[in-house]
Amino acid sequence: MAEHLFAGLTYEQAVRKYTQTVGSVCVMRLQNWADAEDCFQNVFLKLYDKAPTFRDEEHLKAWLIRVAINECRNYIRQNRRTVPLEEAERQTVTFSETSGDLSWALMKTPKKYRDALYLYYCENYKVAEIAQILGIRENSVKTLLYQGRKILKSIYGGDGSE
Repeated sequence: MAEHLFAGLTYEQAVRKYTQTVGSVCVMRLQNWADAEDCFQNVFLKLYDKAPTFRDEEHLKAWLIRVAINECRNYIRQNRRTVPLEEAERQTVTFSETSGDLSWALMKTPKKYRDALYLYYCENYKVAEIAQILGIRENSVKTLLYQGRKILKSIYGGDGSE
């Protein structure tokens, strides 16, 4: 049986190319390395098992992001449990505020804004594309971005007009 291609990429190439994207989505949503690894693996297992057909690499990337978001949502729903505070502090993912990376600030924003902000600033998706990936209206994405930017400004410490 010939190897299945995903938008012209072999499975291994797709995994290599989108590891950072899928991993970032999982870490942003779960804020825990171990849980993020589980969801990350499940996303790529679904790609392999379902072997969907994609129009192009952008379609593949959007599909992987959508599956990662859903996988994390399902993981949270199925694994709601109480964890002692000491253990939670050890497991929580942290990012350096001085790294110049937006990740640390995104981790401090409320969950409802993270996906839209991440897709817009880190993956460079347009509003219409974000709406399609998240399954919400464009105006909702604009609202999430607008409110999320205000929160990011407060996290960064001010309005940036110095």
